[in-house]
Amino acid sequence: MVNKYCPICGEGNKCMTGAGEHGNCWCDKEIFPAEIFNLVPEESRRKHCICKKCLDKYKEKLSLSTSFSEQ
Repeated sequence: MVNKYCPICGEGNKCMTGAGEHGNCWCDKEIFPAEIFNLVPEESRRKHCICKKCLDKYKEKLSLSTSFSEQ
């Protein structure tokens, strides 16, 4: 990845994709909900990686809204 900054928060994304063998980055072991990519500006989609902090924050909100709607 050329850009090492998260397109959502602007902080470092710590992405190691392309730095060696596939599977050497934290993101290779994660599941990204499809809707999270709607938060990425159009010009950054498929070019900049989302950071773990933003992914975790999004998943937490998703989990809270899902459990809230199930009640």
